Amino acid sequence: MTNSQLTLALAGNPNSGKTTIFNNLTGSKQHVGNYPGVTVEKREGFRKYQDKEFIVVDLPGTYGLMAHSTDELVARSFIVHDKPDIIVNVVDAANLERNLYLTLQLLELQRPVVIALNMVDAAAGKGIQIDDKRLAQVLHTPVVRCIGRQNQGTEDILTLAAATAEYGQPGGVTLLYDSKIEEAIDEISQLLAQIKGGVRFPRRWLALKLLEGDSEASRYLTGIAGSEPVAKAARLRRQALFEQVGDPAFLIAEQRHRFVAAVYTHAVTIRADDGMTTSDKLDVVLTGKFSGLPIFLGLMWLLFNLVFTIGAYPQAWIEAGFSSLSQLAGDYLADGELQSFIIDGLLGGVGSVIVFLPNILILFLGISFMEDTGYMARAAFIMDRIMRAVGLHGKSFIPLLLGFGCSVPAIMGTRTLENPRDRLVTILVAPFMSCSARLPVYTVLIGAFFADKVAGTVLFSIYFLGILLAVLLASAFRTLLFKGESEPFVMEMPPYRWPTMKSMIIHMWERSLLYLRKAGTIILSVSILIWFLVNYPTTDNIALSYAGQLGKLVEPWIAPLGFDWKIGLGLVSAFTAKEVLISTLGMIYHIDQTGETAVALQAAISNDPAFSPLVAYSLMVFVLVYSPCLAAIAVIKRETNSWQWALFSPVYTTGLAWILSFIIFQGGTLLGY
Repeated sequence: MTNSQLTLALAGNPNSGKTTIFNNLTGSKQHVGNYPGVTVEKREGFRKYQDKEFIVVDLPGTYGLMAHSTDELVARSFIVHDKPDIIVNVVDAANLERNLYLTLQLLELQRPVVIALNMVDAAAGKGIQIDDKRLAQVLHTPVVRCIGRQNQGTEDILTLAAATAEYGQPGGVTLLYDSKIEEAIDEISQLLAQIKGGVRFPRRWLALKLLEGDSEASRYLTGIAGSEPVAKAARLRRQALFEQVGDPAFLIAEQRHRFVAAVYTHAVTIRADDGMTTSDKLDVVLTGKFSGLPIFLGLMWLLFNLVFTIGAYPQAWIEAGFSSLSQLAGDYLADGELQSFIIDGLLGGVGSVIVFLPNILILFLGISFMEDTGYMARAAFIMDRIMRAVGLHGKSFIPLLLGFGCSVPAIMGTRTLENPRDRLVTILVAPFMSCSARLPVYTVLIGAFFADKVAGTVLFSIYFLGILLAVLLASAFRTLLFKGESEPFVMEMPPYRWPTMKSMIIHMWERSLLYLRKAGTIILSVSILIWFLVNYPTTDNIALSYAGQLGKLVEPWIAPLGFDWKIGLGLVSAFTAKEVLISTLGMIYHIDQTGETAVALQAAISNDPAFSPLVAYSLMVFVLVYSPCLAAIAVIKRETNSWQWALFSPVYTTGLAWILSFIIFQGGTLLGY
């Protein structure tokens, strides 16, 4: 790390506005990956400011440095082990007292810290006036006022961060605990000082962690030669404190809270206001006992209708563009395998998936809007009443909501659940949420067989069925496989805020890049393979090709569901990624329509006598329920550390998909549909 390059870590409570400030600092110069060794999303960006280059890391939200969930462990591990040059502690000014508990623990690490006092406008709206100069004096830490959603204070954060990293913390703060705690800290610290080679962390901080019974601190200590006297002294001191004053961890936490309360009282003035805030008034309606659920379902119904109505226009433009490219390739390339490969394999396969990018962007825009306004937290609260009835709680619904985008982050999102049973149940039902990969399948089938006036409602029914199945299966798993008491639901309700367009655009841009990257890798590779299977051996009858033979092999198993060999081939190929079903059907129908490679897939399907509205709905349900994609299965293995659950998931979901599609098709046939 050069002197002109600094690592800046953003740390803070959930809903403190960290990600908004991260977006303000880095703009488009950011990327998303995973922290080494864990499937926790890591957001990292870059920013040049004056003569410095900042590497900005957005840490998972955490309320403290006592690691319980994987998120909290990752945040602490980065701060403690990676030792960033500067920590910017983003605090919610409207909830300052609670946020300062993490601030104090960061300061005890004796690392350079800058406090970013975010959302000061929201605090002022609640009658909370914060004297940032007093706050900085009492904590011996630079404080900067900012309003993340208005991009105010961003430059000040960088200025203070650079100065603090270069010149160090102005003094620092040391909280003195109960006399018996201080005696124990002194004894352990002196023993730590005697270890040859020293320790990587501040001795006082490490002594505190050992007294709190922190397992990570104990694990670190056991890896150091000559640390046995320290570990023994820590055990004896903890035991003595238990006998004299009770659990030292509780005593330490209580004294931290007392110190934070004193700091808050010293730096904050609150104007008396008995009236309800705007958020309170909105919650009366939006989270009401009788109105909350219908409003949530109504908003989701509206979103899915917008996906169809608004998305249809840019979708048509992209489709026309690919048709023009296919026509151009047909004009310049001689008839033969190369022309077929370019038009049917590449443009037909990948293009049939990319054409649905606008629909996916609109879906992500709607989800991002609900997240950034604070409504998603309310959705979890609303669903808690239902989730509690099946042995889970509303916090499990947050990962499920992420599944509307992609099953992979939904499964990863279960790391916030502390109860292992809740976590595993949520992992197993998360794939029932309709991810964006399934949306192209739904869009093609609904567009081909259902009128525009009911298209949004049909789409909503599929998404709603996924939620219903997740709830019912969670209940079954909790009753049969994972018995035990469910934990209480505790979740912070952030105030309602207008989201920034920049934040939503970045969110859409990230997700669209992931979608396009998949189109350029997995879908492209499978499209090339399917093109080969469809074209060889060379025959006038596509059913006799390798693809046709594979489809015919699967057909007897799926014929009771109303599916033919073409759908069977699509379902097999879509095991890699659900969008591949569309690219596979696109190649089959393009090639089967002799000389008419530009025929729209929807038109081709609607003209196929093997299809009908009943078959289309049966297929949508099957795609909704059957096996998660390969990436999701890999993440299930990684999150559960078990091949048993990774293999159980595709087996039980595929079996359930067959049963549901059988009931729909055979029942519909008996009823005359």
